[in-house]
Amino acid sequence: MVERPSLEEVVEFAENREPRCPCVLVLDTSGSMQGEKIDALNAGLRAFRDDLLRDPVARKRVEIAVVAFDDEVRVAHDFVTADRFEPPTLTAQGLTRMGVAIHTALDMVQERKARYNEVGVTYYRPWVFMITDGDPQGELFTFVDDAGRRARKEESNNRVVFYTVAVEGADIRRLKQMGLRTPLRLKGLKFEEMFVWLSRSMHAVAGSKAGRKASLPIPRWGAR
Repeated sequence: MVERPSLEEVVEFAENREPRCPCVLVLDTSGSMQGEKIDALNAGLRAFRDDLLRDPVARKRVEIAVVAFDDEVRVAHDFVTADRFEPPTLTAQGLTRMGVAIHTALDMVQERKARYNEVGVTYYRPWVFMITDGDPQGELFTFVDDAGRRARKEESNNRVVFYTVAVEGADIRRLKQMGLRTPLRLKGLKFEEMFVWLSRSMHAVAGSKAGRKASLPIPRWGAR
């Protein structure tokens, strides 16, 4: 059951009637991300926000949420438009509860679309963008497999766009089972370049006509 919108949401949707382009960042904050990786990830989040703010359309249309996963899965930032997004500072510890994180992100997308429908705001197909350097840990394999099946089904039915980015150390074979798309490999610690690419992709989607495929930039931060 979707909760009634808060007064703040009612005011925000009344003041900004632009179509929405929701994007959930699903970010691995497990122990293997400690050190340079988590620092680069945090810098990338700030670069993502800064680049989105440079586009007057994207800053009002792109909505960002952040789900972090390690021993626990938590919503580090709920949906807000880019002009209101304050990147959280993430820390790394523990295991990799990836299955719960995927389910949480997909639940959030479903609830957000219901909210758009309730307030009469149109929207583009939501993006779920997962970044990880590991493989699922601390969960039943059946639960993780169920999360992968759900992600594939949602994308095959055109309800989401689901990307997985594999940081050095990730189990590519396992990650291939988590979605329809082949995981993108991050070259070194090029998190900032990756997030700028994501921002430019959001620019392209938010500036396109609903229902039409946007032309996305080439991900030059990727490794082969």
